[in-house]
Amino acid sequence: MSKEKKPKEKAKGKSVVTEQSLTFFKNYINNASPVGFESSGQKLWLDYLQPYIDTHFVDPYGTAVGVINPTAPFKVVIEAHADEISWFVNYINDQGLIYLKRNGGVDHQVAPAKRVFIHGKKGPVTAVFGWPAIHTRLGNPDQKEPQPRVDNLFLDCGARNRKEVEDLGIHIGAVVTYTEGFEEIAYDHYIGRAFDNRVGGFMIAEVARLLKENKKKLPYGLYIVNAVQEEVGLRGAEMIARRIKPDVAIVTDVTHDTNTPMVNKIVEGDVMCGKGPSLAYGPAVHNKLLDLVQDVAKKAAIPVQLRAVSRSTGTDTDSFAYANDGCPSVLISIPLRYMHTTVEMLHKKDIENTILLMYETLLTLTPKTNLSYL
Repeated sequence: MSKEKKPKEKAKGKSVVTEQSLTFFKNYINNASPVGFESSGQKLWLDYLQPYIDTHFVDPYGTAVGVINPTAPFKVVIEAHADEISWFVNYINDQGLIYLKRNGGVDHQVAPAKRVFIHGKKGPVTAVFGWPAIHTRLGNPDQKEPQPRVDNLFLDCGARNRKEVEDLGIHIGAVVTYTEGFEEIAYDHYIGRAFDNRVGGFMIAEVARLLKENKKKLPYGLYIVNAVQEEVGLRGAEMIARRIKPDVAIVTDVTHDTNTPMVNKIVEGDVMCGKGPSLAYGPAVHNKLLDLVQDVAKKAAIPVQLRAVSRSTGTDTDSFAYANDGCPSVLISIPLRYMHTTVEMLHKKDIENTILLMYETLLTLTPKTNLSYL
């Protein structure tokens, strides 16, 4: 067997996502973790991660960090974000109907007739986005079809006046999440809400598990970061990057599968579920670190897809890259269909290959790795 084939056989032979891992992933996706209210999801994540790390901490706004080799002077971050898009209760009318504001980039067009949980002071309350029946909309030929907007969408929880709503523990500022959860469908695809980006949190935890189970010793401190408030401006990453002051950051997030209807490949590039993680070129992405990741992928026979971003990556990569005195950062994305809906779709093979790419990259990095441009 040639030397070139050995890494390929090694990568293919790895058992990545175990049955226990998948159970955690399902529970993690099914748990609500909206922007600004990520604590329950962070507890699940830390409980799963703790056997594979030396210590951990949580910052004042809820970003959770597991650490391996905490006393090492050289620091490497692998990062994802924990929050999901959601809604805020903004107004309750006299008829007990509830009107909302966005919490992050939630898509109002997918809301009508969806079921939700309103997370009030007495626990979750089930409600629905009410929408008029088609019969009432088609009765007048001169009437235009109503289109969902934030100002005409409302929740109906069964209450018929404001007091009944408040008696359920619902209050102004209560956060609202969709009810849909994790499901496996044909040809190794998973669907669910909040894969953006709790799949990232799952994958970085799996990297820590592989390091522990394979007894790998790293020559640096590894910080496994699950950041909050990405969906409202990368805020959690900004805070934690200033606190950790990493020397290198590997960020993982989702990117669009552009092989779906109504997505323009000329604008978004050519990326597809099942064909491997996507690596991005862009100003915040460190070219030499990106070259290293591509070399790792080639040696380990891990398929990757390439794309380019303009100005900003739109991910926590930007916060790490431009923090402190500058931090060499790279973005490893996983292709996703139907982003910011309740039926986000991933391919199992991409999850495994993204985990492997991060894992193999960490084994290649050392404090002496030359990332200098000159």
